[in-house]
Amino acid sequence: MPNYDNTFDPLQAFIELFTDIDSVQDSKKQRANLTLEERLRAHIIDGEKEGLADCIDEAMTRYPPLEIINTHLLDGMKTVGELFGSGQMQLPFVLQSAEVMKMAVSRLEPHMEKAEGSTKGSIVLATVKGDVHDIGKNLVDIILTNNGFTVHNLGIKQPITNILKAFRDTDADAIGLSGLLVKSVNVMEDNLKQLNDEGVRVPVLLGGAALTRSYAEGYLRSVYTGSCLYAKDAFDGLRIMDLLSTDQLSTLDEEITARQSARSDAKKAHDEKRAALAPSPEGGASSPTTEAAAATRSDIPRTIPTPAPPFLASRVVTDIPLDSIYPFINPTALFSTQWQLKRAQRTKAEHEAYLAEHAHPVFERLKKQCLDEGILQPAVVYGYYPCWSQGNDLVVFDAEDHEKEIERFTFPRQTTKRALCIADFFMDERECKQAGRKDILGLSCVTMGSKITDACKALFDANDYTEYLYMHGIGVETAEALAELWHKRMRQELGFASEDSPRIPELFQQKYRGSRYSFGYGACPDMSHQEKLWRLLDPTRIGCQLTENWQIDPEQSTSALIVHHPSAKYFNA
Repeated sequence: MPNYDNTFDPLQAFIELFTDIDSVQDSKKQRANLTLEERLRAHIIDGEKEGLADCIDEAMTRYPPLEIINTHLLDGMKTVGELFGSGQMQLPFVLQSAEVMKMAVSRLEPHMEKAEGSTKGSIVLATVKGDVHDIGKNLVDIILTNNGFTVHNLGIKQPITNILKAFRDTDADAIGLSGLLVKSVNVMEDNLKQLNDEGVRVPVLLGGAALTRSYAEGYLRSVYTGSCLYAKDAFDGLRIMDLLSTDQLSTLDEEITARQSARSDAKKAHDEKRAALAPSPEGGASSPTTEAAAATRSDIPRTIPTPAPPFLASRVVTDIPLDSIYPFINPTALFSTQWQLKRAQRTKAEHEAYLAEHAHPVFERLKKQCLDEGILQPAVVYGYYPCWSQGNDLVVFDAEDHEKEIERFTFPRQTTKRALCIADFFMDERECKQAGRKDILGLSCVTMGSKITDACKALFDANDYTEYLYMHGIGVETAEALAELWHKRMRQELGFASEDSPRIPELFQQKYRGSRYSFGYGACPDMSHQEKLWRLLDPTRIGCQLTENWQIDPEQSTSALIVHHPSAKYFNA
């Protein structure tokens, strides 16, 4: 018999569904009490589209279109930037404001003379050659465009010849170069040198996840004969362009000189402290760093039971239900890193409530949309190969002829701490011969396909910036989720998945046996090894290609070496 709650009042529950209506009405009343100028700014700051057209039309009865943009709308965007910089506004809401700004400008443009459509300045923006990542660059485009600048966005994988041509064709005031990984930073350096060779001295803005301010201002700035400026995010780029447009780059030069001096002083103090603490030559004691650098291998035990793989060589799997992948999405990575919904000054409980209101509903909606519309198309190619180690090398043998070497990975070794190297997690040649068997290496490459890339581009082109951010984020994190799911599947096939934590969130903390190492990260930073993985697995069978910088296209893809050794965890070499 059902257990009815006699205290439950269905009428009261129904009424509570509409408790926010009063606050909405109050908000509308408050806005109605604002002056026209205040309402224009409020539409931008609040990201409020309702009533925007009427407000713009009323403003045109009092002001020229260009004055509406430069005096009132851009003032609202300035406030948005200040709120974002102070942590009071999250990125998705910044993008909502940009969407409203775009709508307002679009409504004003038909009423502007071409001479009126002046710009604060222009920039050629591109992701460098071989790099497929464009979310950061596109955010810069959004913020600059909606703050009065003209952006010539060339897209991803752009060689310097294309960038130079666009710069000359547009007579832009600056060039912006973006990239995600370390190799892209090297490409930026080559690009700066080529600009020197071409006699170009235009200010160049550099940004990207692998680029640091100290490296950009301390080294790359010395490479380029023009102004080389580091932008840590879109609003930093906006500040630089604002200073450039008002001939105040000397302000940045002074700031950079002060930072360089502070870094130099800090390094000098650090070196003096190390020298004071160093043992004297007479002491005869070597430092832990020296001992580790002299080590040829770590203390990792290598002779352990080798699991039996279900097959050797590689296989393709495409019939993977999204519902089996979604539980492996890391919500922290999605909400905080991809969508940039930061905790800021909120308590943990307040932040959880904030995410319950602003993140989880979007997450559930997008999961359903991606499933219903076939936007995400998961596919995997993975395999197992016999192997052994030789020093810092991992030697991979043919799946049929176990004596025929077909690939060799060389990994860096730590010069401090435990002198770890990925090769140490595999039996070496002598141990394998004594045991009468070779060790086993797993490899995988997973992708969400190209439709998610197309969907993101369509949203960006339609000025649906917030949805673009959300869709891009779920694409990236679903690819990571598939990699996590498939790593678990491989542990099951190798027979030790019983050692996994039963809680999926703890799998994100490596609460399982072994590890999944991706090229470009701390333990195996050499991205060129992707070519070897490509020869072993042939991920072209699932639609993946390698760029000149060994990144995977489509972007929503990832590859890895699968190591079964119990001691294998993440580390930096």
